[in-house]
Amino acid sequence: MVPALPRPGRRRAAQGAVAAAVVLGLLLWWALPVGGAASPKGTVSFTTGVPSGVYARYGGLLKRSLARELPAVEVRLRSSKGSVENIGRLISGEATFTIATADAVAAYRGEGGRDAQRLRACARLYDDYIQLVVPADSPVKTTRDLRGRRVAIGQEGSGVGLISERLLRAAGLDPERDITPVRKGIDEMPTLLERGRIDAFFWSGGLPTGAVSDLAGRFGIKLVQLGDLIDELHAQGSENRHYRAAVMPADAYPRSRDRRAIRTVAVANLLVTTDRTDAELTEGVTRTVIGSRDRIGSQVHAAQLVDLRTAIYTDPLELHEGARRYYRSVKS
Repeated sequence: MVPALPRPGRRRAAQGAVAAAVVLGLLLWWALPVGGAASPKGTVSFTTGVPSGVYARYGGLLKRSLARELPAVEVRLRSSKGSVENIGRLISGEATFTIATADAVAAYRGEGGRDAQRLRACARLYDDYIQLVVPADSPVKTTRDLRGRRVAIGQEGSGVGLISERLLRAAGLDPERDITPVRKGIDEMPTLLERGRIDAFFWSGGLPTGAVSDLAGRFGIKLVQLGDLIDELHAQGSENRHYRAAVMPADAYPRSRDRRAIRTVAVANLLVTTDRTDAELTEGVTRTVIGSRDRIGSQVHAAQLVDLRTAIYTDPLELHEGARRYYRSVKS
């Protein structure tokens, strides 16, 4: 007996159901992260910097991007004094991710800091430019001219505190005896300079730093070159290899009195975590950092320098496995 053939209408319906199932399957496959793992979820802590600095502003904008890209992840931002404190929070488990300068990371590792071998990088971000700010009518023309003056050198636990002391020594000055050190951060430095309570301050940050821009808009300032110290910095030891000669463009602070390019010193900022952080989460965060460059860069100029081609150069740290996964995925 010849079996009955399905009616044309039923055949078309069956074919349509199969096609729909295939399309749905493809959509589900596309929505899953590489490897088919579930989207990361949970709460992470991101420690940034002082409220008026670039770290804090960058962190706030990155949090918005992460909310779009990793909706199941809640990001909690914490302010800090800067790189040195940030590293300590990572090691203690108080923070999951942070931004820290390469010199601060190298110093922690070189000093044999606790669990230093657990630190990992996600990306090289942008460079901090070291800035020495004085009143527009100040006689200070070089770092050596700070002898005997009141100088804000950054808070304990800050990256600027680390580099300012190294720069002073490179200039032949003892940070404790040859100047009057004022351990304040960028949230207080501009007001102290404006009121005449300090003669100068050091700052290490992306360009432009809002607190310096705001000060230039209401008080005459100039920036002092630091480029003559780079050779002496490098001569101090291999831990200073992360500093490089750089030029602050004339338009970095257009409202400063002396609008010209300034030779200075720069150091890279790294996005840092530890080997305890989940690989899927780290991959997602790294992807968001690179993918949100233009969005964040439209508001934080320094972030425009985040670049996929240089992001993997995270000396002195090796990349986290999750970050490696991301870079391999975009390379293939």
